[in-house]
Parts: sequence; C-alpha cells; structure tokens
Amino acid sequence: MRIGHGFDSHEFFSGIPLKIGGVLLPCDKGLGGHSDGDVLLHAITDALLGAIAGPDIGALFPPSDPKWKDADSAVFLRAVLKRVQDAGYALANVDASLILAAPKIAPHSAAIRARLAQLLGVASDCVGLKAKTPEGLNLENAAIAHAVVLLEKMPSSKKKKSARRKKK
Repeated sequence: MRIGHGFDSHEFFSGIPLKIGGVLLPCDKGLGGHSDGDVLLHAITDALLGAIAGPDIGALFPPSDPKWKDADSAVFLRAVLKRVQDAGYALANVDASLILAAPKIAPHSAAIRARLAQLLGVASDCVGLKAKTPEGLNLENAAIAHAVVLLEKMPSSKKKKSARRKKK
C-alpha cells in the first residue's frame, strides 16, 4: 500500500466558469489558473503522483506550455491514473477537503463525489469530500484543496495486462 497527499490553491476571478471536482458550479467567479483551475482535481492528481513518488503536476503539465492553456484538468488526472496503473497500483480511496468561503459546496457534494468516482474508476463510497470555510484565515478570494489517496498493489495478472496494452 502507498499513500499520497496533494495540495492546491487558486484565486477567484470574475468572468471565469467555476469547476470543482470536474463539475461546473453556479458562481459569478471562477478559479484562475493556466488550465481550468480545478483546484480539487489538481490536488488529487498531485496526491496520486506523490503516492508513486512521481513528479508533481507542474512538472508533467507545465504552465509554461501553451498546450495546457485552459485544459480540462480531467486530462491530467487520466494521464496520472495511467502512471499509477503502470507502476502496479490501483486507487483504493481518496479523501479530500475544500477550503473556500463561497459557493457553498454541500448542495453540490453528491454530484462532485459522483463525478470524482467516475473519473477515478472507483465506487462513490470510496470518495470522501468535506468543505470548510476559511474562518480567520483571510482567504475569502481563494480556494484550497487537500487530498489524500490510498493505493493498493495490483495483483501481478493485472500488471501484466497493463504492460501488454502498453506494448501495442
């Protein structure tokens, strides 16, 4: 088994759609970033990379590369899940915390968890999600995400299938 921790933060800006956990949320501001600014997917992606002792998300998908401008963060997550599988691991569960003043996440929590489960290829009961307000932290114009993942070693037969697919 392996664990990984990921962290990300982005500032809110007007005129940008707000996407968290792969779900568009109704809000008059969105999170700035080189890609779509999905703070939650970025934290989960970094947690997965940490669990396999990989590079961080910025090294794999550098903001200096115009190829990633406005990219859907699900692309990053899929690529990293492939790295996890190639390393011989499978995701057991993820637990994440969002820290933001607004919008309220509770009305969207089930949709975000379902989307995360779909993207990660796990059951929704393997996805934990909590939202907190940044009381006393002076972070009203930012969103922060922390994520922890647990990876399990895949049986050798699944690794061999993955390696065969890779050779084709």
